[in-house]
This record gives sequence, structure tokens and C-alpha cells, in this order.
Amino acid sequence: MSRNDAAPGTVTAPPGRIRRLLSHLYIQCLIGVLLGAAVGGLWPSLGADLKPLGDGFIALVKMLIAPIIFCTVVHGIASMGNARAVGRVSLKALVYFEVLTTVAMVIGLVVVNVVQPGSGLHIDLSTLSTKGLPPEATTAHEGFAEFVLAIIPATVVGALTGNEILPVLLVSVLFGFGLHASGEAGLGIARGIEKFSTVLFTLIRWIMRLAPIGAFGSMAFTIGNYGLGTLRHLALLVGSFWLTALFFVLVVLGTVMRLNGLRLLPFLRYIKEELLIVLGTSSTEPVLPRMMAKLQHAGASKPVVGITLPAGYSFNLDGTAIYLTMGSVFLAQALGIDLSLTQQVTMLAIMLLTSKGAAGVTGSGFIALAATLSAVPHVPVAALALIFGIDRFMSEARALTSLVGNGVATLAVARWEGELDESRAKAVLRGEIPYAPVATPSAVTAEPGTKETPAPTRDPVPAAS
Repeated sequence: MSRNDAAPGTVTAPPGRIRRLLSHLYIQCLIGVLLGAAVGGLWPSLGADLKPLGDGFIALVKMLIAPIIFCTVVHGIASMGNARAVGRVSLKALVYFEVLTTVAMVIGLVVVNVVQPGSGLHIDLSTLSTKGLPPEATTAHEGFAEFVLAIIPATVVGALTGNEILPVLLVSVLFGFGLHASGEAGLGIARGIEKFSTVLFTLIRWIMRLAPIGAFGSMAFTIGNYGLGTLRHLALLVGSFWLTALFFVLVVLGTVMRLNGLRLLPFLRYIKEELLIVLGTSSTEPVLPRMMAKLQHAGASKPVVGITLPAGYSFNLDGTAIYLTMGSVFLAQALGIDLSLTQQVTMLAIMLLTSKGAAGVTGSGFIALAATLSAVPHVPVAALALIFGIDRFMSEARALTSLVGNGVATLAVARWEGELDESRAKAVLRGEIPYAPVATPSAVTAEPGTKETPAPTRDPVPAAS
């Protein structure tokens, strides 16, 4: 029966509209997440076996993150007229990170003390064991000196082949200043690096087509391996953590956006594809290249994006900050340990260190919590066994909160530096200048019927889709 022969009263969606809808990456990722949850719930063993799909997708993106950060930061610094601006941007970013991280921790501390999700559990410590916890949670954790020294790679090339972001940033900043100081000699290299970054973003655009498969595999594994039944006993902790993270995003980050003349909800709509990818994979790393491209498309200059966003992945983990305070106090409540205000403030000060340097990968928040507990005598590390089973259900909220927080931080620092095209940012967030799959260095082509505004002249990176 053709469309014209359809029964009276029935509504049929135009096939072309359905195809256009399914062509959007965020719709594909949403379908992948829902199918993954269904497979994990209906066939747990099959869902648990699908973990390699998510791991493979994350690995494909991670192999390009270091060179993309290197190219973006190096070319950004080399093209800046005033090298002092780099130090100014870095200082403003670090101050912002510390303030927002502290605010996130304080909010988590207040909520967990008011809600008290662990009160009444009366867990016997003798029944807990570190057996079954990941090895990283039970090993000795580095001190401040070791943390700083670990930022320095063994070789320049080694920084680009490792798994840490901070060594890449160090090498990139040094190399960028070297090119900047070399004058004409470094100009050709800087142009070559810019062209190389175009190739890297093309590869990222291809890899991101696999994001729905990665989200499907990761969600199927999470539900199949841990099961929704795990949430029943600790639902109050999981629920209060998600609500606290939502409050932080809407109120705190929303206020930051308002103070900078922008609105949060349009920004969330702008990065909806990245949010769904993070929701499916529980990791912020796969969307780092796309976030860099989208923030530049929104009018933030390349040097500010290249410095602030990657640094935020190590220094501005707002979701992890909330998790650390809520998780540690919850464990104390469950064990019947009464933490004084002084003890809680001491733990908060330690968390300001242990929350730094954690990569945006799945489980990094749990390892940071283990590092915190091993550094204070109040709560034993073995207590982590209480929340190990539900940690994965909180990792999505950690990653989503940190992703939004780093995007807001980049826009805020860019505006404070005078490196944000505010009129373009507002137009982009209103949807008047769509994020194009391919952008040329001179302009971004708008879709037919939309207002076309010239792209910033501050070295935009080719956009990925």
C-alpha cells in the first residue's frame, strides 16, 4: 500500500525526514545507548562480552589525542603576537579550575552531610576486603613531588606515545615557544603543523562514525556486567550524586555562563552529540578533539582552546570533585565513623591534589577516591568494596559534569582574555551558524537559509563531524 493509500486517520512520517533524522550522530548514539541498555538487561552475558566494542572505539580516538593537542597548542602559541599571553591564559585557567573544583567539592560535602545516604547501614569493617578491587586502587599512590616529576616525559617523542595529557601539554608549550622565538625559521614548521592537524581532524571525523557502536558496546557491558539490581541497595547515593551533579551544572556553571553573556542550555544543545557519546562510553577522552573544534567554531581563539581545554581534562574534573567528597563521607557513614568538620576539611584539601592529573577515562574517579583514602587515616581503603559495584553508574555523571565544566571554562577564559567573538558565539549557540562537517581556514559555510558569518581569523581548526 502506497502512502496515498494509507488508511484514514493514520500518520506516516516522510521517509526523507526519517533518513535525515537518523543521519545525525547524536540520534545514532542515542539509539546505540538504548539498544546497549536493552541487550545488557535482557542478555547480561552477551552484554558483558560486548565490552571490546566500547574499548576499541575509545582506543581509536585516544591514539590521535596526543598529536592533536600537540598540533593545536604548538600552532596556537607560535601564531600569537605576544608570548606573555600564553602565561596569562594559563594562569587564569588554573585559578578558575581551582575555584570551581573547590566549589564542586563543597557542594558535594554539604549534600552528603544533609542527605546522609550511608547512615544506618552499619557495615562491619571486618567483612570487607580489598580482594576484587582493581590493582590501581590498592597500590601506593604518588606524592606531590612524584606527581610533578611525572609531568616531565623521558623523551619528547615519549610524551606523544604515552597515556597522560600533562606531559603532552608541557612538550607542546615548550615547542610552541621555541617556534615563536625562532622567527622565520619556525614559520614554515608552524604552517606544516597546521596542515598536519587538518589530516588528524579528518581521521577523527571518520572514527567518530563508529561512536554509536562504541556507545552500544559500553552500555551493554555496564548493564550486563553490573546489572540494574545493584542500584537497589545504594540507590540513595547514586540518585543524590546525579542530582548534585545536575545542580552544579545548571546553577553553578549556568551562572558562569550568564556572567559571561552566554546561556547554558543552548550550549548543552550545541554539544548534545558529545554528551551522548560520553554518556555511552563513560569517558570524556573520545570527544576531546570534537570539543576543541566546536569551541573554536563558537568563536573562541585557537590558542585559548588549545591550552585551556586539554589542561581542564587534568585540572578541572568537576564531576570527580563532587564524587570524591560524597563517596568518602558516604563510606564513613556506612562504617559508623563520625568525621568531624576539621577532618572533612582536611580530606577536602587532600582531594584538591588527588583530583588532579586523572585522565578522563572510565574509572579514573574511583582511583582518585582510592588515592584520597590511602592518604588519610579516617576511612580504610577496603571500604571501597562497598561502592565498587555501583561506581560505573556514577561514572557517567562524573564524565558529563566534567565535560560541560571544561567547555564552560574554555569559553569563560576566552572571554576574559578578549579572545572570544561574542556575537559569533551567541549566533552559534542560537543555531544560526551550524557546526559544519568541514570548515576552511577562511570561513565556515552555513546551511542554506541561515545567516552566514565569517569564521574567526584566529586559526580555526578544521571541524570534525
